[in-house]
Amino acid sequence: MDYLKIQGNTKLNGSIDISGAKNAALPLIAMTILAKSDLAITNMPDVVDIRTLLKLLQNLGASYTFEDNRLDINTSEVHHTKATYDIVKTMRASILVLGPLLARFGHCEVSLPGGCAIGQRPIDLHLKALELMGAKITIEAGYVKAEAPEGLVGCDIIFDKITVTGTANIVMAAALARGKTTITNAAREPEVAQLCEVLKASGIAIDGIGTSQITIEGTDRQLIDMSSFSVIPDRIESGTYLCAAAITNSELTLNKVRIDHLGSIISKLEEMGFKFTKEMNKITIHPAQKIKSVDIITQEYPGFPTDMQAQFLALATQAEGTSTIDERLFENRFMHVSELQRLGADIKLNGHVASIKGPTTLSGTDVMATDLRASSALVLAALVAEGETNIHRIYHLDRGYENLEKKLEAVGAKIERLKE
Repeated sequence: MDYLKIQGNTKLNGSIDISGAKNAALPLIAMTILAKSDLAITNMPDVVDIRTLLKLLQNLGASYTFEDNRLDINTSEVHHTKATYDIVKTMRASILVLGPLLARFGHCEVSLPGGCAIGQRPIDLHLKALELMGAKITIEAGYVKAEAPEGLVGCDIIFDKITVTGTANIVMAAALARGKTTITNAAREPEVAQLCEVLKASGIAIDGIGTSQITIEGTDRQLIDMSSFSVIPDRIESGTYLCAAAITNSELTLNKVRIDHLGSIISKLEEMGFKFTKEMNKITIHPAQKIKSVDIITQEYPGFPTDMQAQFLALATQAEGTSTIDERLFENRFMHVSELQRLGADIKLNGHVASIKGPTTLSGTDVMATDLRASSALVLAALVAEGETNIHRIYHLDRGYENLEKKLEAVGAKIERLKE
């Protein structure tokens, strides 16, 4: 098993190219189940979660090549409709095949999902929506069994709670349904918007892209002639590297970014005293004279992303005064706190609110990653800790960050990947 060894207390300088967005790429890969023929997708991040979903599609009958961040995939030979536990257990996003498989074949079985242990993320919203579209849903022996032998039928769906994967699943199902589907209280995340944009560019009539109400006119089970496209830049990776620059109070430039997707992240960093130079697809963060404390509430897009909470918690250890982070979306997403405390962080938890006093001198030690974003928070803390930090269980990190240690090493971090 790999681990990262980091020598802390170093400045960063230079530029980093941002990879494609994992959270956009996953539904886009699932969407290829709806495609009539070969499809090329560029700027595809080469991370474990992507490889996992590709393996799942291969098991269903798809063929693909994946080299140099380009995916060429053909799902015309997909004939299996069972997504088995051995793959789905490692990644919750595997549930994204449910909508497209059911819409295309009229039946499927998908194992109940696994993935990061950051709290309950039930799929009941997905299932209720598919039932409204005419599907018969049962859960047997840990599998969701869905049947719609006459195909899905468009209808009005109102999500009780905003759900990103639920919105993506139903958008894909609706694309092959009969008639019009309207999704109210839909997720507005850029990753959902790109899914809709690709379908629209391929001839599907979709209105309301990027809003909380999306309308889709389905093809009545006719597969879609899709055009090739490129995955949008990863806003969470962008935010993580901005926090790496901020926690070390360094100047750093990020290339290949979508600045319009980073509004809430940039806003909070500006509150903390950092300044930015913004250009087309490029942003530079400049050091702060004094890192100020900040108050954050995680919310659905365009609010502050829960996927950036851990990184800002690490950053807050270097801010003057008391910062608070109110985690509103997942009830078990502070597992990184105990590991940051091992490094010397002064953090107190009260339910779903963390209070962080700073600035604190952190000291390197051995810590353990507990989920994807928590592992990146430990990397950030290690960058400013005195001495050496070893971060174990970084397979969590590999699920969502492409070449993190190489990118950080190239801008001055003393970081290396080693074997246990």
